[in-house]
Amino acid sequence: MARPIEIAPSVLPVDFSRLGDEVRALEDAGVDRIQWDVMDGQFVPNLTFGPAVIAAARPHTSLPFEAHLMVLTPDAMAARYVEAGCSRLIVHAESVVHLHRTLATVSELGATAAVALNPATPASAVAHVLDLVDMVLVMTVNPGFGGQGYLSSMEAKVREVRAMVERAGLADVVDVEVDGGIGPDTVAGAAAAGANVLVAGTALFRDPSGLEHAVADLRSRALAARPLAA
Repeated sequence: MARPIEIAPSVLPVDFSRLGDEVRALEDAGVDRIQWDVMDGQFVPNLTFGPAVIAAARPHTSLPFEAHLMVLTPDAMAARYVEAGCSRLIVHAESVVHLHRTLATVSELGATAAVALNPATPASAVAHVLDLVDMVLVMTVNPGFGGQGYLSSMEAKVREVRAMVERAGLADVVDVEVDGGIGPDTVAGAAAAGANVLVAGTALFRDPSGLEHAVADLRSRALAARPLAA
């Protein structure tokens, strides 16, 4: 069976002083999960959410949380983010020396593990860890800041990752996520390439018709564009 289309908003554009209200609004708008962009100022040139901030938001929604760990030391930080309420941790293949070990550590903590690829990193970097993850994230911008332009050249990598997942017999259990520049004008290309989880931030919050319309519109465009066999 095809993996469902999911909308996973980044909360980077929200009003941090109203974080509880903002995550509730996203749930009311029909999103499937919330992604927390965790940045350490070293792996990427920005600082964002510590585990205490995420833990404070956890009581305000029943949606699952995933932490996108754009950090140099995911092994050292993983437990804190699981304790904060994140049921999935996304680790960058570029940030660790022993990727198998790091993904196994995440699973041992009781979370599901996922792996992310920066734009310059080839799909082959995750070919031998697909059995350890439930999602591969293909970055469609260079990580670090919201509001960047979508790199359409990454659609070829999305296709490659989707094909790898299918060849491994994991199409029913491994999602392919895209993150960066996803909006009404770009979501079809990502979905047509084989992505089924779509991280959107700026585009959702700038929709003049509101969050609910933005979420429904992205989902509709993705469903219309996805390959018949996806």
